[in-house]
Amino acid sequence: MSNSDVRSGGVPDSPEALREVFADEVVTRALARDVQLPYNAGTAVLITLDNGHDHTKPNTFGPAGLLSLNDAIEAARARTDIAAVAITGKPFIFAVGADLTGVPQVRTREQAHAVARLGHDVFRKLGELDVPTFAFVNGAAMGGGVEVALHCRYRTVSSGVSAFALPETFLGLVPGWGGTYLLPHLIGAEKALKLIIDNPLAQNRMIKGPEVRALGIADAVFEPADFVEESLRWAARVVKGEVAVERPEVDRGAGWDQAVANARFMLEGRLHGAAPAPVRALELVAAAKDRTRDEGFAAEDDALADLIMSEELAAGLYAFDLNQKRARRPAGAPDKSLARPVTKVGVVGAGLMAGQLALLFARRLGVPVVMTDLDQERLDRGVGYVHGEVDKLLAKGRVNPDQANRLKRQVTGSLTKDAFADADFVIEAVFERMDVKKQVFAEVEAVVPAEAVLATNTSSLSITEMAADLRHPERVVGFHFFNPVAVLPLLEIIRGERTDDAALATAFATAKQLKKSAVLCKDAPAFVVNRLLTLFMGEVLAAVEEGTEPEVADRAVAPLGLPMSPLMLLQLVGPAVALHVAETLHEAFPDRFGVSPQLRALVESGRTAVYGPDLTIDPEVRALFTGGGRPSSEEQILQRALEALAREIRLMLEEGVVAEPADIDLCLIAGAGWPFHLGGITPYLDRSGVSEKVNGARFHPNGPKAL
Repeated sequence: MSNSDVRSGGVPDSPEALREVFADEVVTRALARDVQLPYNAGTAVLITLDNGHDHTKPNTFGPAGLLSLNDAIEAARARTDIAAVAITGKPFIFAVGADLTGVPQVRTREQAHAVARLGHDVFRKLGELDVPTFAFVNGAAMGGGVEVALHCRYRTVSSGVSAFALPETFLGLVPGWGGTYLLPHLIGAEKALKLIIDNPLAQNRMIKGPEVRALGIADAVFEPADFVEESLRWAARVVKGEVAVERPEVDRGAGWDQAVANARFMLEGRLHGAAPAPVRALELVAAAKDRTRDEGFAAEDDALADLIMSEELAAGLYAFDLNQKRARRPAGAPDKSLARPVTKVGVVGAGLMAGQLALLFARRLGVPVVMTDLDQERLDRGVGYVHGEVDKLLAKGRVNPDQANRLKRQVTGSLTKDAFADADFVIEAVFERMDVKKQVFAEVEAVVPAEAVLATNTSSLSITEMAADLRHPERVVGFHFFNPVAVLPLLEIIRGERTDDAALATAFATAKQLKKSAVLCKDAPAFVVNRLLTLFMGEVLAAVEEGTEPEVADRAVAPLGLPMSPLMLLQLVGPAVALHVAETLHEAFPDRFGVSPQLRALVESGRTAVYGPDLTIDPEVRALFTGGGRPSSEEQILQRALEALAREIRLMLEEGVVAEPADIDLCLIAGAGWPFHLGGITPYLDRSGVSEKVNGARFHPNGPKAL
C-alpha cells in the first residue's frame, strides 16, 4: 500500500477525515534520524515516538500519529542505503496504545472500521520492509504500543519496564491492530491468551520487562541506563549475522485448541456472557490458528468496528475515565496545601487488617509504623505477619533484600500507646463496636501531638459519634479500606460533622501517597460500598428466606459478571461482620434494611463459612437457610436487587452521601470489583431501564460523560 493510499483525503472515512473526528488528539510524532550501527553494520533509521510532553502524558496513536509513523516508514522504505529500521519511545514511555479521546466522537461503523484498518495499514509495513526491523521497548508499552512492536521482526525490552500489557478487553475492545493474530503465532495461544484475556480480567495486571523476555515476546533484555545503546549493538550483530534469534516452535495443533478451550471455560465461569469483548478476542485467537495474516487482520478490523460502536465500550471508557481522572481529583477534597506531613504512623490493633495496614503504610510512605495491642502474643503475631508478608514480597522479587530489611525495621510493636507520642497519623483497626473505638481514641488522644490525625477504619459506624467525647474531635476522620488492602484501590474518606479541613486534607494527601482512589463520603451509616452491598446481599438472603434454593438465589446475579457471588462475598466478609453492618443499617433505615433471621442464626451457630471445602454449600448452613414457601426465579431476584439498588442510590444522592453518581460508580468499581465492562452501576441501571422504572428518571439523562 502506498503513502497516497493511506492518505486518501476527501473520503468520509479516510485517515485525513478521521483527523477531524480526533480533533483533540495529542499527536505522537515519529521522529526519524540516522544512526551508525556498531561493528560497521551499516546505517539504521531510528524512529523515536514522542508527543512532546514528559512521561506523565504517554505516547498514544491517533490518526495523525499513525500518519506521522507512516511517513517515517515510507521515507525509510524509499532508501537503498540503510541496513535496518528501529523504533523506540521517549524517556520512560514506548507507547500506550490508541488515543481513546476521539472514540466517543466516532459516529458510524464505517469510521470505526477505518480506525481499525489504519492501524493495520501502518503497523504492518514494519514487518514488510526489505531490511530487518527492531522494536526497542524502552518504557511503558500497552495496547497498540505492544502491537507496533509485534509487527517488527525483532524486539528488545528494558529490564526497567514496569508496565507491559494488552488491556483492551478490560475496556471493551480487542487488541485489534495485530495483537490477536501476531502474539499467539509468536509465543503460542496459551501464553497469548494470558496477556489478552487473563491479565485484563485480573485487575488489569501488567507484566515487567524480564517477564516480557521470559515469555518470548522480546528477544533480548538490557538494563535501562544504556538500553538504546545496547539494543543498537545487539541489532548490529543480528544484521551482521553474528546473532541468530531462535524462537520455540509454536503448537498450532491440539495445544492451541486446548488453550482456547481452557480460556472459554474460564470466561463462562467468570462472566457468564456478560462481557462481549473477551469472548470476541478469544474467537479471534481461536480462528487465527488457520488464518492467513491478511485474514486475521481483516477479522480484527471487523471486531474493532463492532466494539467501537457498542454500549459496552462507552461503559468501559466511562469507567476508565473515572479511574484516570475522578480518582486523581476527588470531588470535595480540601486544598492540598492544608495537608500536614506524616512522618510516623500508629496502628491500633495487631489483627489481620491492622497488619495489612501497617505493611501498606510502611511500603508507600516509607516511614516508621508502630502497632499496639493488648498482649505480647497478639502483638508478636501481628508484627510477625507483616514480616512474613515482606518475605513473600522478597521471594517474588517485588522488593530487594535491602528494601525487605528496611521494611522489617520500620514496622515495630508496642504494648503501650506511649509509642504514638511522636506519630502524626494514627489509625485504629479494632473490634467494630462504638464503645471500644471511643475508648481507643480517648487513650490515643492523651499521648499524641496536638495536630496528629486520628483515623478510623470503621466499616459502618458514625465518625461524628466516635469523636464526640474527645477534646479535639476536629482531627478525627474516617479512613475506610477494603479487604484485601493491597488489592482493592478504594479508600472511603469520611468527614464527621466536626472534622476540619486540615485533617481531611491530610487524609487525602496520605491516600494519594498510598496510591489509593479516595472518595469523600458524608458521615452516613455504612457510607457507600457497604450500604449498597448489604442491600444487594439482603435481597438475595430475603429470597432464600422466602423459600428459594440458596444456589438459585446465589446464581441470580451471575449475568452481571461480578467477581464473586453474594454468598461467596458473605463468606469473604464474614457472617458476623455482615450481620453487624445489617443491624447498623436496619437501625438507621428500618423500612429499607432488614436483618435476616437466617444470617443471625448462622452467626449464632458460630460458623464462619457458607461453603465447604468442595465449594458446595455446607449442609448445616443449608439447614439454617431452609424455610418459606414463596420461591423466586433467578430473573425475579436479579430484578428486585437492581430495583432496590436504584432506589437506594437515588436516596444516597439526595442525602449528599457523595457529590455525584460518578462517585457511587467509582466506589463500586474500586471497592467492590463492579465489572469495568458495565461502566459503573448508575449507567448500567440507566441502560437496563431500571432507573426510569424505579425513579422516573435516569441518573445520566444524556448518557455518562467524560469527566
